[in-house]
Amino acid sequence: MEINFNKNSDGLIPAIIQDAMTKNVLMLGYMNQEAYNTTVETKKATFFSRTKNRLWTKGEESGNILNVVDIKNDCDKDTLLITVNPVGPTCHKGSDTCWNEDNKQSYGFLSDLEDVIRTRKENQEDEKSYVASLFRKGINKVAQKVGEEAVEVVIEAKDDNEELFLNESADLLFHYLILLQAKGYELKDIVGVLKSRS
Repeated sequence: MEINFNKNSDGLIPAIIQDAMTKNVLMLGYMNQEAYNTTVETKKATFFSRTKNRLWTKGEESGNILNVVDIKNDCDKDTLLITVNPVGPTCHKGSDTCWNEDNKQSYGFLSDLEDVIRTRKENQEDEKSYVASLFRKGINKVAQKVGEEAVEVVIEAKDDNEELFLNESADLLFHYLILLQAKGYELKDIVGVLKSRS
């Protein structure tokens, strides 16, 4: 890999550290050629500390190491993207990331929808909420709705109306997310099962 360590006068380039599984950015460090070589050899993220003026391997004192999965260079060959499997929190202040964020898997809009469903489950007395009403009626009603929506998806799959098929598919996924919450699970649990099978 060709890396331009000479672009900056100090011989350092930024190294963006990203969790290989969650894809969250954990931290930003700086590497010189020696830090990069050490990282490649040991498979543990090693940086050049500008304050200590020496190489340091992340976790050398705390034990919270960053096991390297992959290293990519950007288009200008002067910034690295390093995907890792972190052991413990990444930030020296004890948080998962240096931006004080939880390093949890996100599925974008579906994660936001799960949060809304969880809120409705916690506030079942909300008379205006359809989701809260399903939770009030219990697991049998929630499971029944998933079954009904699944049948409707099968029916629409056999027809040529794409709009109806997509709408019924959305209804099925929505009610399935409610069922997961009713059973005490989340999308991440299902993804974990699928990953274990691959």
